[in-house]
Amino acid sequence: MTEPQTLTRSVSTPVTDPDTLPEVEVLARTLYGEARGEELRGIEAVASVILNRVAFAKRRGRYWWGNDIKSVCLKPAQFSCWNAKDPNRKKLLALSPRDPAYRLCKRIAKRAVAGELPDHTEGATHYHTHAVDPFWARGHVPVAEIGNHLFYKNIG
Repeated sequence: MTEPQTLTRSVSTPVTDPDTLPEVEVLARTLYGEARGEELRGIEAVASVILNRVAFAKRRGRYWWGNDIKSVCLKPAQFSCWNAKDPNRKKLLALSPRDPAYRLCKRIAKRAVAGELPDHTEGATHYHTHAVDPFWARGHVPVAEIGNHLFYKNIG
């Protein structure tokens, strides 16, 4: 007679400090927080902005928004989903690995970190949704419009 098998379910424990997460996790959660309602190309575009910021910083030797994926994603006031009072932050810290949108964001994040992501944003380092009019975008022409986001480069 064999012992009955017990099924274990992967239950994620909420994260309290995003700095403790690996780079791919921070990127995936940022994509989830910023673009989970977008089609594949829209989520990829947001990932490209993050990668473009890292590349910009590396070309200059460093930059105020961070020099690697984690620091760029977690820089205060850069990606609203990580802002302390943003309702998305709580969701990001308690994501389930079973969430389909999160799984998609994680696949995109892995491709991004591996350098396998096409950049449909023409090198953009900034973006915003159609619903807002940030001061930094005034007077600038978007280089791309993908999904619900407008993408910009050469923002001083």
